[in-house]
Amino acid sequence: MPDPMPITPLGRTQRRARSLLATGFLLLALYTLKNFLPALLWGSVFAIATWPLYRRAELRFGKSDWLPMLFTAAIALIFLVPLSIVGVKAAEEAQSVLRWLDDVRHNGIPMPSWINKLPFERAAAARWWQNNLVNPEHLAKLLHSFDATHSMAVTRQVTSQVTRRATLFLFSIVTLFFLLRDGADIIHRSLIASNRTFGQRGESLARQIISSVHGTVAGLVLVGLGEGMLMGVAYILAGAPQPLLFAMLTAVAAMVPFLALPTVMLAGALILMQGKMIAAIIVVAIGAIIIFVADHFVRPVLIGGSTQMPFLWVLLGILGGVETWGLLGLFLGPAIMAAVHLLWRIWSSDTPQDHFT
Repeated sequence: MPDPMPITPLGRTQRRARSLLATGFLLLALYTLKNFLPALLWGSVFAIATWPLYRRAELRFGKSDWLPMLFTAAIALIFLVPLSIVGVKAAEEAQSVLRWLDDVRHNGIPMPSWINKLPFERAAAARWWQNNLVNPEHLAKLLHSFDATHSMAVTRQVTSQVTRRATLFLFSIVTLFFLLRDGADIIHRSLIASNRTFGQRGESLARQIISSVHGTVAGLVLVGLGEGMLMGVAYILAGAPQPLLFAMLTAVAAMVPFLALPTVMLAGALILMQGKMIAAIIVVAIGAIIIFVADHFVRPVLIGGSTQMPFLWVLLGILGGVETWGLLGLFLGPAIMAAVHLLWRIWSSDTPQDHFT
Protein backbone atom coordinates (compact mmCIF):
# COMPACT_ATOMS: atom_id res chain seq x y z
CA MET A 1 0.00 0.00 0.00
CA PRO A 2 1.27 3.48 -0.77
CA ASP A 3 2.30 5.68 2.13
CA PRO A 4 -0.35 8.16 3.26
CA MET A 5 0.02 11.69 2.03
CA PRO A 6 1.89 13.84 4.55
CA ILE A 7 -0.04 16.69 6.15
CA THR A 8 1.33 19.97 4.90
CA PRO A 9 1.35 23.19 6.98
CA LEU A 10 -1.48 24.46 4.78
CA GLY A 11 -3.48 21.29 5.51
CA ARG A 12 -2.94 21.68 9.26
CA THR A 13 -4.06 25.31 9.05
CA GLN A 14 -7.20 24.34 7.15
CA ARG A 15 -7.98 21.59 9.67
CA ARG A 16 -7.65 24.03 12.58
CA ALA A 17 -9.79 26.56 10.74
CA ARG A 18 -12.50 23.95 10.15
CA SER A 19 -12.39 22.96 13.83
CA LEU A 20 -12.69 26.57 14.94
CA LEU A 21 -15.53 27.16 12.47
CA ALA A 22 -17.41 24.08 13.68
CA THR A 23 -16.85 25.02 17.33
CA GLY A 24 -18.05 28.56 16.66
CA PHE A 25 -21.25 27.42 14.98
CA LEU A 26 -21.85 24.88 17.77
CA LEU A 27 -21.53 27.59 20.43
CA LEU A 28 -23.83 29.87 18.41
CA ALA A 29 -26.41 27.09 18.17
CA LEU A 30 -26.25 26.45 21.92
CA TYR A 31 -26.61 30.16 22.63
CA THR A 32 -29.56 30.40 20.25
CA LEU A 33 -31.29 27.45 21.90
CA LYS A 34 -30.30 28.28 25.49
CA ASN A 35 -33.91 28.80 26.60
CA PHE A 36 -35.00 25.52 25.02
CA LEU A 37 -32.08 23.33 26.14
CA PRO A 38 -34.05 22.03 29.17
CA ALA A 39 -36.87 20.94 26.84
CA LEU A 40 -34.39 19.20 24.52
CA LEU A 41 -32.72 17.48 27.47
CA TRP A 42 -36.07 16.34 28.89
CA GLY A 43 -37.05 15.00 25.48
CA SER A 44 -33.73 13.12 25.33
CA VAL A 45 -34.29 11.66 28.81
CA PHE A 46 -37.78 10.49 27.82
CA ALA A 47 -36.41 8.99 24.59
CA ILE A 48 -33.59 7.12 26.35
CA ALA A 49 -35.96 5.79 29.01
CA THR A 50 -38.54 4.52 26.51
CA TRP A 51 -36.20 3.44 23.70
CA PRO A 52 -35.87 -0.29 24.67
CA LEU A 53 -39.66 -0.65 24.86
CA TYR A 54 -40.11 1.33 21.65
CA ARG A 55 -37.60 -0.87 19.78
CA ARG A 56 -39.43 -4.02 20.86
CA ALA A 57 -42.72 -2.54 19.67
CA GLU A 58 -41.12 -1.44 16.39
CA LEU A 59 -39.72 -4.92 15.75
CA ARG A 60 -43.13 -6.45 16.40
CA PHE A 61 -45.41 -4.01 14.55
CA GLY A 62 -43.00 -2.55 11.99
CA LYS A 63 -41.73 0.96 11.46
CA SER A 64 -44.42 3.60 10.94
CA ASP A 65 -45.28 7.15 11.97
CA TRP A 66 -48.17 6.11 14.19
CA LEU A 67 -45.92 4.17 16.59
CA PRO A 68 -43.83 7.17 17.78
CA MET A 69 -47.04 9.20 17.94
CA LEU A 70 -48.60 6.53 20.17
CA PHE A 71 -45.57 6.41 22.48
CA THR A 72 -45.39 10.22 22.62
CA ALA A 73 -49.08 10.47 23.49
CA ALA A 74 -48.66 7.82 26.20
CA ILE A 75 -45.75 9.71 27.81
CA ALA A 76 -47.73 12.96 27.65
CA LEU A 77 -50.76 11.34 29.32
CA ILE A 78 -48.58 9.86 32.07
CA PHE A 79 -47.78 13.43 33.11
CA LEU A 80 -50.99 15.23 32.17
CA VAL A 81 -53.50 12.92 33.85
CA PRO A 82 -51.95 13.12 37.36
CA LEU A 83 -51.33 16.85 36.97
CA SER A 84 -54.95 17.40 35.96
CA ILE A 85 -56.20 15.43 38.96
CA VAL A 86 -53.87 17.35 41.30
CA GLY A 87 -54.99 20.65 39.74
CA VAL A 88 -58.68 19.86 40.22
CA LYS A 89 -58.13 18.69 43.79
CA ALA A 90 -55.98 21.73 44.56
CA ALA A 91 -58.67 24.06 43.21
CA GLU A 92 -61.28 22.35 45.37
CA GLU A 93 -59.02 22.55 48.42
CA ALA A 94 -58.28 26.22 47.71
CA GLN A 95 -61.98 27.03 47.92
CA SER A 96 -62.25 25.08 51.16
CA VAL A 97 -59.20 26.87 52.57
CA LEU A 98 -60.67 30.28 51.71
CA ARG A 99 -63.94 29.41 53.45
CA TRP A 100 -62.01 28.05 56.44
CA LEU A 101 -59.89 31.23 56.67
CA ASP A 102 -63.00 33.38 56.60
CA ASP A 103 -64.53 31.29 59.37
CA VAL A 104 -61.47 31.32 61.65
CA ARG A 105 -61.03 35.05 61.07
CA HIS A 106 -64.33 35.62 62.90
CA ASN A 107 -64.56 32.61 65.21
CA GLY A 108 -61.01 31.39 65.78
CA ILE A 109 -59.83 27.77 65.73
CA PRO A 110 -61.45 25.58 68.40
CA MET A 111 -59.03 23.55 70.46
CA PRO A 112 -59.09 19.88 69.33
CA SER A 113 -59.64 17.10 71.81
CA TRP A 114 -56.26 15.48 71.20
CA ILE A 115 -54.52 18.37 72.98
CA ASN A 116 -55.80 16.98 76.29
CA LYS A 117 -54.44 13.53 75.37
CA LEU A 118 -50.83 14.60 74.94
CA PRO A 119 -48.42 12.54 77.09
CA PHE A 120 -46.61 15.67 78.35
CA GLU A 121 -46.96 19.48 78.42
CA ARG A 122 -50.70 19.23 77.77
CA ALA A 123 -51.49 22.18 80.02
CA ALA A 124 -48.93 24.44 78.31
CA ALA A 125 -50.12 23.37 74.86
CA ALA A 126 -53.75 23.99 75.77
CA ARG A 127 -52.92 27.41 77.23
CA TRP A 128 -50.96 28.41 74.09
CA TRP A 129 -53.79 27.26 71.82
CA GLN A 130 -56.38 29.18 73.83
CA ASN A 131 -54.32 32.38 73.83
CA ASN A 132 -53.22 32.34 70.16
CA LEU A 133 -55.65 30.34 68.05
CA VAL A 134 -58.99 30.43 69.80
CA ASN A 135 -58.85 34.23 70.12
CA PRO A 136 -60.11 35.74 66.79
CA GLU A 137 -58.25 39.02 67.39
CA HIS A 138 -54.84 37.34 67.45
CA LEU A 139 -55.71 35.32 64.37
CA ALA A 140 -56.89 38.44 62.55
CA LYS A 141 -53.49 40.07 63.12
CA LEU A 142 -51.75 36.99 61.75
CA LEU A 143 -53.98 36.71 58.69
CA HIS A 144 -53.78 40.44 58.02
CA SER A 145 -50.11 40.02 57.04
CA PHE A 146 -51.23 38.15 53.92
CA ASP A 147 -52.50 41.23 52.10
CA ALA A 148 -54.20 41.29 48.72
CA THR A 149 -51.28 42.95 46.93
CA HIS A 150 -48.89 40.20 47.93
CA SER A 151 -51.43 37.54 46.94
CA MET A 152 -51.85 39.08 43.48
CA ALA A 153 -48.08 39.22 42.96
CA VAL A 154 -47.78 35.58 43.94
CA THR A 155 -50.63 34.67 41.57
CA ARG A 156 -48.96 36.45 38.65
CA GLN A 157 -45.67 34.73 39.38
CA VAL A 158 -47.31 31.32 39.60
CA THR A 159 -49.19 31.92 36.33
CA SER A 160 -45.96 32.91 34.58
CA GLN A 161 -44.15 29.83 35.84
CA VAL A 162 -47.00 27.51 34.85
CA THR A 163 -47.05 28.98 31.32
CA ARG A 164 -43.30 28.60 30.96
CA ARG A 165 -43.33 25.01 32.25
CA ALA A 166 -46.19 24.11 29.93
CA THR A 167 -44.28 25.51 26.93
CA LEU A 168 -41.15 23.56 27.86
CA PHE A 169 -43.20 20.39 28.33
CA LEU A 170 -44.76 20.84 24.89
CA PHE A 171 -41.34 21.18 23.25
CA SER A 172 -40.10 18.17 25.23
CA ILE A 173 -42.94 16.06 23.84
CA VAL A 174 -42.25 17.29 20.29
CA THR A 175 -38.56 16.46 20.77
CA LEU A 176 -39.48 13.00 22.02
CA PHE A 177 -41.55 12.29 18.90
CA PHE A 178 -38.71 13.12 16.50
CA LEU A 179 -36.11 11.28 18.59
CA LEU A 180 -38.24 8.14 18.56
CA ARG A 181 -39.10 8.41 14.86
CA ASP A 182 -35.49 8.98 13.76
CA GLY A 183 -33.83 7.20 16.67
CA ALA A 184 -32.07 4.47 14.69
CA ASP A 185 -30.50 6.95 12.29
CA ILE A 186 -29.49 9.29 15.15
CA ILE A 187 -27.81 6.43 17.03
CA HIS A 188 -25.99 5.28 13.89
CA ARG A 189 -24.66 8.73 13.09
CA SER A 190 -23.78 9.44 16.72
CA LEU A 191 -21.70 6.27 16.91
CA ILE A 192 -19.83 7.21 13.72
CA ALA A 193 -19.15 10.73 15.02
CA SER A 194 -18.12 9.40 18.43
CA ASN A 195 -15.67 6.87 16.98
CA ARG A 196 -14.15 9.48 14.68
CA THR A 197 -13.72 11.97 17.52
CA PHE A 198 -13.06 9.93 20.66
CA GLY A 199 -12.56 6.36 19.48
CA GLN A 200 -14.02 3.42 21.39
CA ARG A 201 -13.89 5.30 24.69
CA GLY A 202 -16.56 7.73 23.57
CA GLU A 203 -19.02 4.90 22.91
CA SER A 204 -18.26 3.38 26.33
CA LEU A 205 -18.98 6.69 28.04
CA ALA A 206 -22.24 7.03 26.12
CA ARG A 207 -23.31 3.52 27.14
CA GLN A 208 -22.49 4.33 30.77
CA ILE A 209 -24.60 7.49 30.63
CA ILE A 210 -27.51 5.65 29.01
CA SER A 211 -27.32 2.90 31.66
CA SER A 212 -27.36 5.59 34.32
CA VAL A 213 -30.52 7.14 32.87
CA HIS A 214 -32.24 3.74 32.75
CA GLY A 215 -31.19 2.98 36.33
CA THR A 216 -32.27 6.43 37.52
CA VAL A 217 -35.71 6.05 35.93
CA ALA A 218 -36.15 2.72 37.69
CA GLY A 219 -34.60 3.82 40.97
CA LEU A 220 -36.24 7.23 41.27
CA VAL A 221 -39.43 7.29 39.21
CA LEU A 222 -40.64 3.71 39.65
CA VAL A 223 -39.61 3.49 43.30
CA GLY A 224 -41.22 6.87 43.96
CA LEU A 225 -44.46 5.71 42.38
CA GLY A 226 -44.32 2.56 44.48
CA GLU A 227 -43.87 4.57 47.66
CA GLY A 228 -46.79 6.80 46.68
CA MET A 229 -49.06 3.80 46.08
CA LEU A 230 -48.17 2.16 49.42
CA MET A 231 -48.62 5.40 51.33
CA GLY A 232 -51.89 6.03 49.47
CA VAL A 233 -53.27 2.81 50.96
CA ALA A 234 -52.08 3.93 54.40
CA TYR A 235 -53.67 7.36 53.95
CA ILE A 236 -57.02 5.80 52.98
CA LEU A 237 -57.03 3.39 55.93
CA ALA A 238 -56.04 6.16 58.35
CA GLY A 239 -58.75 8.50 57.05
CA ALA A 240 -56.39 11.23 55.85
CA PRO A 241 -57.99 14.21 54.05
CA GLN A 242 -57.65 13.96 50.26
CA PRO A 243 -55.70 10.64 50.33
CA LEU A 244 -55.36 10.51 46.52
CA LEU A 245 -53.83 13.98 46.41
CA PHE A 246 -51.41 13.17 49.22
CA ALA A 247 -50.49 9.86 47.55
CA MET A 248 -49.54 11.73 44.36
CA LEU A 249 -47.59 14.36 46.29
CA THR A 250 -45.76 11.60 48.18
CA ALA A 251 -44.91 9.81 44.92
CA VAL A 252 -43.47 12.99 43.39
CA ALA A 253 -41.55 13.90 46.55
CA ALA A 254 -40.24 10.32 46.90
CA MET A 255 -38.44 10.61 43.56
CA VAL A 256 -35.83 12.65 45.46
CA PRO A 257 -34.18 10.66 48.28
CA PHE A 258 -35.30 11.65 51.80
CA LEU A 259 -37.82 14.21 50.48
CA ALA A 260 -40.95 12.08 50.97
CA LEU A 261 -40.80 12.18 54.77
CA PRO A 262 -41.98 15.83 55.11
CA THR A 263 -45.02 15.00 52.97
CA VAL A 264 -45.81 11.98 55.13
CA MET A 265 -45.40 14.08 58.28
CA LEU A 266 -47.75 16.73 56.86
CA ALA A 267 -50.38 14.07 56.19
CA GLY A 268 -49.83 12.75 59.71
CA ALA A 269 -50.29 16.25 61.15
CA LEU A 270 -53.60 16.66 59.31
CA ILE A 271 -54.76 13.27 60.61
CA LEU A 272 -53.72 14.36 64.11
CA MET A 273 -55.80 17.54 63.78
CA GLN A 274 -58.82 15.30 63.18
CA GLY A 275 -58.26 13.81 66.64
CA LYS A 276 -56.77 10.50 65.41
CA MET A 277 -53.46 10.42 67.28
CA ILE A 278 -52.83 6.67 66.97
CA ALA A 279 -53.62 6.69 63.23
CA ALA A 280 -51.27 9.65 62.69
CA ILE A 281 -48.42 7.92 64.53
CA ILE A 282 -48.96 4.71 62.55
CA VAL A 283 -48.96 6.59 59.21
CA VAL A 284 -45.71 8.42 60.04
CA ALA A 285 -44.10 5.18 61.27
CA ILE A 286 -45.12 3.25 58.14
CA GLY A 287 -43.89 6.09 55.94
CA ALA A 288 -40.54 6.22 57.73
CA ILE A 289 -40.06 2.46 57.29
CA ILE A 290 -41.01 2.50 53.59
CA ILE A 291 -38.74 5.49 52.88
CA PHE A 292 -35.84 3.95 54.80
CA VAL A 293 -36.08 0.64 52.93
CA ALA A 294 -36.48 2.34 49.54
CA ASP A 295 -33.61 4.81 50.00
CA HIS A 296 -31.12 2.44 51.63
CA PHE A 297 -31.78 -0.89 49.92
CA VAL A 298 -33.93 -0.68 46.77
CA ARG A 299 -32.51 2.44 45.09
CA PRO A 300 -28.82 1.53 45.49
CA VAL A 301 -29.44 -1.77 43.71
CA LEU A 302 -31.48 -0.29 40.85
CA ILE A 303 -29.33 2.81 40.19
CA GLY A 304 -25.85 1.76 41.21
CA GLY A 305 -26.25 -1.79 39.91
CA SER A 306 -26.82 -0.65 36.33
CA THR A 307 -23.56 1.33 36.26
CA GLN A 308 -21.51 -0.47 38.95
CA MET A 309 -21.41 2.87 40.76
CA PRO A 310 -21.28 3.18 44.59
CA PHE A 311 -24.42 4.56 46.14
CA LEU A 312 -22.52 7.53 47.56
CA TRP A 313 -21.75 8.61 43.98
CA VAL A 314 -25.41 8.08 43.07
CA LEU A 315 -26.62 10.11 46.05
CA LEU A 316 -24.17 12.95 45.36
CA GLY A 317 -25.23 12.95 41.70
CA ILE A 318 -28.93 13.15 42.58
CA LEU A 319 -28.69 15.81 45.30
CA GLY A 320 -26.04 17.86 43.52
CA GLY A 321 -27.91 17.57 40.24
CA VAL A 322 -31.18 18.78 41.78
CA GLU A 323 -29.44 21.70 43.46
CA THR A 324 -27.67 22.73 40.23
CA TRP A 325 -30.12 21.80 37.47
CA GLY A 326 -33.47 21.60 39.24
CA LEU A 327 -35.75 18.65 38.56
CA LEU A 328 -33.77 17.82 35.42
CA GLY A 329 -30.78 17.20 37.69
CA LEU A 330 -32.42 13.99 38.91
CA PHE A 331 -31.21 12.45 35.64
CA LEU A 332 -28.31 14.71 34.64
CA GLY A 333 -26.56 14.41 38.01
CA PRO A 334 -26.31 10.58 38.08
CA ALA A 335 -25.44 10.52 34.36
CA ILE A 336 -22.53 12.94 34.90
CA MET A 337 -21.32 11.02 37.96
CA ALA A 338 -21.58 7.74 36.03
CA ALA A 339 -19.30 9.14 33.31
CA VAL A 340 -16.85 10.46 35.91
CA HIS A 341 -16.90 7.11 37.71
CA LEU A 342 -16.11 5.26 34.48
CA LEU A 343 -13.23 7.66 33.74
CA TRP A 344 -11.92 7.11 37.26
CA ARG A 345 -12.00 3.34 36.78
CA ILE A 346 -10.12 3.74 33.50
CA TRP A 347 -7.47 6.06 34.84
CA SER A 348 -6.94 4.06 38.04
CA SER A 349 -6.75 0.65 36.31
CA ASP A 350 -3.53 -1.12 35.36
CA THR A 351 -5.15 -2.27 32.10
CA PRO A 352 -7.69 0.42 31.12
CA GLN A 353 -8.36 -1.22 27.78
CA ASP A 354 -10.08 -4.08 29.59
CA HIS A 355 -12.99 -1.78 30.38
CA PHE A 356 -13.82 -1.33 26.70
CA THR A 357 -14.19 -4.93 25.72
